[in-house]
This record gives sequence, C-alpha cells and structure tokens, in this order.
Amino acid sequence: MANSMVEQLQQDMQCEGLLECIHGLKQLDKECFRAMVESDEPLTIDEVAERVDRERSTAYRSIQRLLQSGFIQKEQINYDQGGYYHVYYPTDPSQIANDMQRMLNDWYAKMGQLIQEFEDKYDSTAETAPVES
Repeated sequence: MANSMVEQLQQDMQCEGLLECIHGLKQLDKECFRAMVESDEPLTIDEVAERVDRERSTAYRSIQRLLQSGFIQKEQINYDQGGYYHVYYPTDPSQIANDMQRMLNDWYAKMGQLIQEFEDKYDSTAETAPVES
C-alpha cells in the first residue's frame, strides 16, 4: 500500500482498494465480506469460516471489523426451546457508499482546515521575519 497521498493518487485504485484505504480492512475481511455478499441467506460465523477456509476465531475477528465499519449487519435468531445464535449479512451497498462519501467529505474538510492552518502559520512568519540587506 502507498504511504503518501501522492503515491496513492498515482496508483491504479480499484473498488476493493476503497475498503482498505478508507476502512483499513484486511484481505481476509474482504474475503469474508465477499462470502456474505455471494450468499443467498445470512451466514453464521461457522459458515463464513468454512467458506473462507479459516478457523472460527479468525473469521470472528474479521466479522467484528466488518461490523464496526458498517459493512455487515448482525441479527439474533432465537431457538424455540430457548437460546439463540447470530447470523450476518451485508449492509445495503448504497448505505455503505453514502457512509464512505460522508467520511470522505469529513476528511476533505479536515484537510482543508489543516492546509489553512499551515498557510496561516507560515504566512505570518514570513511577514515578521527581518529582512537582510
């Protein structure tokens, strides 16, 4: 992954690159997300782990990252005899896109503020510096 914004802009970024760039998701997170998107029904952690060929605990950590980033939703299913389990399914892509756009707008506003602070700091220094003859 590129370190600077200049390097990132020079790269040939694709859709999945957004998941990594904006949310810091890892390759396994993307694989788990893809497994849920390709499923016709919500999946349990065990089912996701099986589809990505990983241990349950590894899949669980990835699913937690996806939940925190808003890419997936969790639903509790209750057994008739008592007890429950959770299933996971992808969030609507338009909602994810709106969230990413909002995050990008916030980032853009913050960068604009930092650029203005930079200009203010160094502009005022240049004006007060003594002129040598």
